[in-house]
Amino acid sequence: MSYTAQQLVKRYQTVKAARQSWDSYWQELAYYTLPRKAYVTETKSPGSKLPTDLYDSTGINANQVLAAGLHGYLTNPQSKWFSLRMQEYKANNIAGVKEWLNESEERIYDVLNSSNFNQEIHEVYMDLGAIGTSVMYEEEDLKDFVRFYTLPIGNLAIAEDDTGRVNTVFIEFEFTAEQAFKKWGKKAGKQVLECMDKKLYDKPFGFLQCVYPRTDRDVNKKDAQNMEYASTWISKENKIIQEGGYKEFPFFVPRFSKVSGDIYGYSPAMNVLPDIKMLNSMAKTIIISAQKIVDPPLQVPNEAFLLPLRTMPGGINIRNAGYPGEDIRPLQTGGNIPVGLEMEQERRQIIQRAFFVDLFMLLADKKNMTATEVQERVSEKMLLLGPALGRLMSELLDPIITRTFNILLRNGVISPPPPGLENEDYVVEYVSPLARAQKIGEINSINSVLMLVGQMAQVNPLVLDKIDMDKTVDEISDIHGVNPDLIRDDDEVEDIRAARQQQQEAMIKLQGAQAAADVVKTGAEAKRANQEAINAR
Repeated sequence: MSYTAQQLVKRYQTVKAARQSWDSYWQELAYYTLPRKAYVTETKSPGSKLPTDLYDSTGINANQVLAAGLHGYLTNPQSKWFSLRMQEYKANNIAGVKEWLNESEERIYDVLNSSNFNQEIHEVYMDLGAIGTSVMYEEEDLKDFVRFYTLPIGNLAIAEDDTGRVNTVFIEFEFTAEQAFKKWGKKAGKQVLECMDKKLYDKPFGFLQCVYPRTDRDVNKKDAQNMEYASTWISKENKIIQEGGYKEFPFFVPRFSKVSGDIYGYSPAMNVLPDIKMLNSMAKTIIISAQKIVDPPLQVPNEAFLLPLRTMPGGINIRNAGYPGEDIRPLQTGGNIPVGLEMEQERRQIIQRAFFVDLFMLLADKKNMTATEVQERVSEKMLLLGPALGRLMSELLDPIITRTFNILLRNGVISPPPPGLENEDYVVEYVSPLARAQKIGEINSINSVLMLVGQMAQVNPLVLDKIDMDKTVDEISDIHGVNPDLIRDDDEVEDIRAARQQQQEAMIKLQGAQAAADVVKTGAEAKRANQEAINAR
């Protein structure tokens, strides 16, 4: 089934209307935590200043720490943060599979790090901390193979399928007449062509792009009009000017947290917006109080001095002769700044905890704690961040890696899979510090069991037979993200143990032969000594 321009515009208006209740909320959240992107209900003007009535930047800084922490400990470009393996465990032991998976990983890392991925993923994390929903777009690029764009939420509307996955995106955007003409030529619309004729090249025009699942297509055809996802561009005149498609959904729409039934997500800033606003108001009050102490208001006797008063350094004020005992005195307001600062600090701590600042500071500075203390404290804090990480992996990182893998495979950057894997699926495993921190509880459990079994073995050594040490080493290595090349596989370990067994058996035989020779030698020597004794008689 193909849609007309009018049908798509009508659906967009319906989806956008469902989003409008969020707009003012997003505007307020961005104003206090991401002011450079606070243009949801307001129009951004080139060179416009940041808000001037913000008196405290705790929310802004906390959001920056959250974004930097997620980038540094979840998708750090300087370290390995994901790996690939076949979904069917036995398939990983097929000849050449491990090498192919490692090569594919390296290709993906190289392409992501050479593109603008790291800049744009940081913007995604900033959006998630502030407003809870972000939209990233990945397109194929002739130079870098892939290119990413983090899109402004105010220009978007999204829809989900029956499983809660975002599968439809509507984007409003502007092109100048010249840009539209270069992209679509005469299909750009009558008004664009008129502006080109009049040389009004910079006049802006609104367009709408609709990306949605294509339900009516021929799967045997490989052209853009039969790809799994349709891409339709509509002009201001409500006419379709271009139709295309994507083999994979090119938009990634992570939500930091989500309530069943809601399409858009919830952010850490939403949980503490009252505290952020209160802290801003408190900061303003304390600033005014401090100003009153440093430069207090004055008590001036009525008619004692000629006005206006000169309060600048070196200022001369003339006293009327009839008021010799009247002086200008500062007015003491009695403000208690230390109490205000203490209340401010309490609010700051609440805001910083909501943005997981304490967790990322803990991961960054482990100097004054033992490894056990670090594990316990990180494990405690990961209970709160864990659900958000799971959603980021499933809604953001999984689809990014999958689409990038497919693009590179189609362009020959990644070689085809080894024979026998054509119909096998691979899975993504995350090995970043945050991913490993989620599994700290498993490490603690394993350590506890091994310690208890060790104590029991002192009474009954047979209990050690219950522990499969090989599987335990594999599990611990996997949790800690150890390079698989450093851990021998089962077949190699079996060969080593068989060779060691043969050496031991050969040694035992050699020792047995040596012992027998010694017995023979001892017997011969005894016989000779006995004969010599007889002869001596």
